[in-house]
Amino acid sequence: MDALVVLILLLPLTAAAVIGIGHVFGMLRGVADEAVTARIATWAITLSCLLALALLGADLLDKNTGSFSAGQWLGSDSLSIKVNFITTGFNVGLAALFSLLLVIVTRFSINYLHKEPGFYRFFFVLSLFSSAMLLLVLSGNAVGTFVGWEIAGLCSYLLIAFAYDRPIAAINATRVFVTNRIGDAGFILGIGISYFYAKNIDWNGLNAVAEQLTTPTATVIAMCFAIAAFAKSAQLPFTPWLARAMEGPTPSSAVFYGAIMTHAGVYLVILLQPIFERAPFAMGLLAVVGLSTAIYSFVVGLTQTDVKSSLCFAISAQLGLMFLECGLGLWQLASWHLCAHAVVRCYQVLTAPSFLHYVHGNPMKPVTRDIAGLRWLYTVSIQRFWLDPVTDRALVRPVHGLGHDLGYFDDHIIDRIMGTPARAGRAISSLAQLEGKILSSRPDHDTDEFSRGSGFAGKIFQWTADIFNWFEDRLVLRGIGIDAIDMGRQLGYAANKFEKLILKPRYLVVFVFTVLLLAAAI
Repeated sequence: MDALVVLILLLPLTAAAVIGIGHVFGMLRGVADEAVTARIATWAITLSCLLALALLGADLLDKNTGSFSAGQWLGSDSLSIKVNFITTGFNVGLAALFSLLLVIVTRFSINYLHKEPGFYRFFFVLSLFSSAMLLLVLSGNAVGTFVGWEIAGLCSYLLIAFAYDRPIAAINATRVFVTNRIGDAGFILGIGISYFYAKNIDWNGLNAVAEQLTTPTATVIAMCFAIAAFAKSAQLPFTPWLARAMEGPTPSSAVFYGAIMTHAGVYLVILLQPIFERAPFAMGLLAVVGLSTAIYSFVVGLTQTDVKSSLCFAISAQLGLMFLECGLGLWQLASWHLCAHAVVRCYQVLTAPSFLHYVHGNPMKPVTRDIAGLRWLYTVSIQRFWLDPVTDRALVRPVHGLGHDLGYFDDHIIDRIMGTPARAGRAISSLAQLEGKILSSRPDHDTDEFSRGSGFAGKIFQWTADIFNWFEDRLVLRGIGIDAIDMGRQLGYAANKFEKLILKPRYLVVFVFTVLLLAAAI
């Protein structure tokens, strides 16, 4: 039964490949083929769900061995990365739950996106995301989990920017994507430190050696993965990205941010329970960040005026409580909380478009008098604690300024030092110039700005090229025919294009760094 885990992952991945290839090559197009696409996506995730339920049943009956290896992906010295999966415990139960929710969302999306321009694109991304999340949950090592983690993040970006012709959708998708990359850096660092100290990146192996790790080592590893979890699950200071992510279609909001993807951070922390228990500081950080996020989300959620925004802050508040439970050592409670919250939020986000219809005649319960009288709290809440402006000043503007300074340095320092050789290009292409003079059919092709040398290096190349140009004009061009001239003209044009490419400052800098690295290696 353990081998079923491979099919659970491959079925939605195959559906994504079929839909993507079919649409690209015109085999799936127009309203008429929507039914075919819907059947491919629905049957794939449905079969995957049934296999996940079968795997869960076998685990409950103690029929699974607990792991399955499909071979080795990479081996280098003592590093061995296998394609292995966990087939028992919380992982299998979560895979079954997620696949069931994916079936519901996929079925809901068929009518919701009917006749939409991005119908095929949506189901391609949704199927790819399904495979990525199941890989994230079932992978037996940190690298496999990270692959699923990254693909899920990419799918999130694509569906937030689903209406890519709208600037706000593209901006929000980019902000969300960049924010999550901070967490990815923590994940990668955690993998590297785990291998360095524990000599193991398999989840079971890493947890098995947790008792042998010193407290500082366990703390560093736990902190790295905690940062990744905070970013993925929209905990402070990363919480604002969740509101931006609601820009996508309702089904994608339900599956990404209500039911499945936002819970990946909590899952990662629960998966590394032995590591975190060896790191009291990391456990305390989980509790503090979780409680702070829950309070922040509660306060901000009170002043939201649309359904999706209210739901997104309710989601981040509940996720904060899960981190608080993990920080307090209530691991079993956090696991059950995760599963129950995924089901409830999936339903709530899917029914968000009908919310006004459902609550008609049922007025919202007002806040208490004590809170209602705090006008300063209202101002802070409606501004969402100014987290976005603070982030812009602390991170976005400095990075933008650095890019501007580097561009200025590139244009005004590197270009002037390196220069642009004039006669080097003209000497190589002078065969074409002579042909133009003989046939009087074309002007000089190299009179653009590129052909005028500048800078110290450019002048050296120009003087050297002038000597070769004299030699070529006196001894070569006088004794050749038109065929050789035509060949030289083509060679000259090709050389000019290549030279223009390699003389771009970014490639020159890369070339310099490459030479320095080679020199250091030698």
